[in-house]
Amino acid sequence: MYMIILAFTCALFWLLVIWRFNHWKRKGVPQLDVWTALVNNFKGILQYVSVADNVTQIHCAFPETRYTGAYQFLSPILFIRDPELIKQIMIKDFEHFVDHRQIMTEECEPLWGKNLLSLKGDKWKFMRATLSPSFTSSKMKAMFEFMSECAYNFVRHFEGESKTITVELKDFFTRYTNDVIASAAFGLSCNSVKERDNEFYEMVKEATNLTGFLTNLKFLSVMISPTLSKILGVHLFDNKITTFFRRLVKENIESREKSGIVRMDMIHLLMEARKGELKHDEEFEHKSESFTVVQEHQKNKTQYDSKLLTDDDLTAQALIFLLAGFDTVSALICFASYELAIDPIIQNKLQDEIDTTLQECKGRVTYDALMKMEYMDMVVSETYCCCLGWPATGVTDRVCVKPYTIEPVKEGEKPVHIKKGELIWVPIYAIHRDENLYPEPERFNPERFSHENKSSIRSYTYLPFGLGPRACIGNRFALLEAKTLLFYVLSKFDIVVVDKSVIPLKISPKQFTLTAEHGFWFGFKPRVANVK
Repeated sequence: MYMIILAFTCALFWLLVIWRFNHWKRKGVPQLDVWTALVNNFKGILQYVSVADNVTQIHCAFPETRYTGAYQFLSPILFIRDPELIKQIMIKDFEHFVDHRQIMTEECEPLWGKNLLSLKGDKWKFMRATLSPSFTSSKMKAMFEFMSECAYNFVRHFEGESKTITVELKDFFTRYTNDVIASAAFGLSCNSVKERDNEFYEMVKEATNLTGFLTNLKFLSVMISPTLSKILGVHLFDNKITTFFRRLVKENIESREKSGIVRMDMIHLLMEARKGELKHDEEFEHKSESFTVVQEHQKNKTQYDSKLLTDDDLTAQALIFLLAGFDTVSALICFASYELAIDPIIQNKLQDEIDTTLQECKGRVTYDALMKMEYMDMVVSETYCCCLGWPATGVTDRVCVKPYTIEPVKEGEKPVHIKKGELIWVPIYAIHRDENLYPEPERFNPERFSHENKSSIRSYTYLPFGLGPRACIGNRFALLEAKTLLFYVLSKFDIVVVDKSVIPLKISPKQFTLTAEHGFWFGFKPRVANVK
């Protein structure tokens, strides 16, 4: 009897695990051996290594291949690592890979399932086309005033000190991004640096806290069995969070419609989108657009009527705007600050440009002046290249929606048939750190993105916001938000290494997004010579 049970258990293990973890091998796709793949999965689940480091290991294991097989839990994933193949899948054959993998369904988590990141097919195309006019440069120019006010309040909080102030940058920078989103998306005025426990910040912090074993277990259960998760009532957000943001948006809309209030923020733009009155105005696009900006694709036309948008639809878009920007933009500013602190020469060069810009603007920076700052753009672009990928896990995914075949190009390759529902990943973080594409990828080198050098960067290898029609819609907003705070901080302070600084920085394996394992502890040292 025991032998039968043992034989059955071994057969079940082989069928559910070993057979699945040989999926790519059977297709002639290079992959890590079964046991290494299993160990990597368990390390990720148990948070011994970060997603970015796990992905980089797989990427580097097969340097001569165009693609690599891997696994997330029991699901096979095809890593696309060749630039031309990335272009083929993300742009030319986009209709085969329209969707992202849906973490939470609309039925299970309405405010997650209805947002732009989760929507699929024609629903996504409609929402993308509806929201795209909200993120043009001219709209960003209007929102710059909100960002500038938040950055000014941030700097003012630290002014007046004569000595270096030691701060944990992630905590303070998320308070800035919180205030920007509160103002630019929800029409609220917050000063979270001064009022540390305000309700909006506490709700945002709880909504964006996607760490810990329980959260991992929720994601795992949804990925393995969405139907069972729905029956069990698995939710990503606590009910008080969804209630808070629903009420916030609903009352905001009602108040504006009743009083005729017009405020050029995200709520206003979403209200205009619902009325079908939000138009593209690209004739105002800035001539010196950042190298990092992903241009919008204008092919997402569908038959849906924008007037059918519900308050829940609008709340979902405002909430994903919040979730996408709260942590990732603060991470960008943190990593940039880290690199500037350990290399004062680069920091001084950026401060020289800031001082010159302030003099030309008579002491108050404008949107146009900030957009013309070449070295600022070089620093931010290099931060994305050297330190980060988008999203902040370092990968972007696509789900195959129509059967697709990758035809052989290199000697030894076989046709790879991808079935409907199978998943591909583009390992952005690993590509940015590939020494075959970026010489000395570990060295922070803004000159990589100088006017003379950036043309040498191979096409489709710089992907901070993804690529193609499904690239991050808020990339302009994120860049502007980061540049604005860096400008204000560096105009008043030097960012310096202090006793609590951990150098070299180590990526935390316990966080869903890229962040430092021991925090970003650095100092704000008041500048001696400063432009007033």
